[in-house]
Amino acid sequence: MNYDLSWMLDSALELPEAQHAILVSADGLLMARSKEVGRDHADTVAAAMSGMQSLSRTVSDFCNSAGPNARPQWRQTLVEFDHGWVFLISAGEGAYLAVSASPDVDMAEISFRMQQLVGQLGKALTSPPRERADIQP
Repeated sequence: MNYDLSWMLDSALELPEAQHAILVSADGLLMARSKEVGRDHADTVAAAMSGMQSLSRTVSDFCNSAGPNARPQWRQTLVEFDHGWVFLISAGEGAYLAVSASPDVDMAEISFRMQQLVGQLGKALTSPPRERADIQP
């Protein structure tokens, strides 16, 4: 099976104003990147996106009206900057998809396109928990 998903990430950027895309494991490792993102920069952003998702999940009860013991499910993190947006969504168990876009992007369309991409990739985007290599089943 070919695990190079870069070409699929590039296809998600066909939307006007979409700029870059990376696929990140829950522990902050870069899994794939669109062709316009340099490897070093993508590694740095991957680590940051993992942290951003963790922070977002931690403050989920800030918008919780269901009571103190009910934890809302994290769905998406959106960050706005003067020069654009960063969208972060779940891409399967232990994986996240991050896309950057200019300020003029159609936010609903890019969110929809990201969900479509996650649906198309299915199990290929899943990053299961790591197992120790020295343990034999």
